[in-house]
Amino acid sequence: MYGAYLPKKPRRVLILGSGALQIGQAGEFDYSGSQAIKAFKEERVFTVLVNPNIATLQTSSNMADRTYLVAVLPEFVERIIVNEQIDAILLSFGGQTALNCGLALAESGVLERHGVRVLGTAIDAIRNTEDRRLFVERLDEIGVKTARSVACRTIAEAREAARIT
Repeated sequence: MYGAYLPKKPRRVLILGSGALQIGQAGEFDYSGSQAIKAFKEERVFTVLVNPNIATLQTSSNMADRTYLVAVLPEFVERIIVNEQIDAILLSFGGQTALNCGLALAESGVLERHGVRVLGTAIDAIRNTEDRRLFVERLDEIGVKTARSVACRTIAEAREAARIT
């Protein structure tokens, strides 16, 4: 699977789970994350999971090699990266919580500082799809038309946007 043309096989992979879930929400992240853990275990890659939700498949005792039942927050994740000597991370198996945490880790330089490679969806792709302005710009670059929109953070901004559109 790994060779001259493929990146070096990771030794220790960190998987960010989705954190606290409500009944009927985000089950697909639990399932896909548990499948990712199984796949890495088959490849004999040490897996570390961060997910505070004890009511998931991912956090079952026979899944990840090591599980941290802590909030999926950059400050906790950085400590785990250091303590576990993580060399790769997966952000796509925890929904918005994991994506936001991964973006924060990348933007603060944590991933680069500790030599952690992002597997799967690249940080730039995540950033381009999470930021509405960037998303519209990327679509415009490839000729995809989108509805006119204005991002607003306050009621005053929304009123101004409604007035000019």
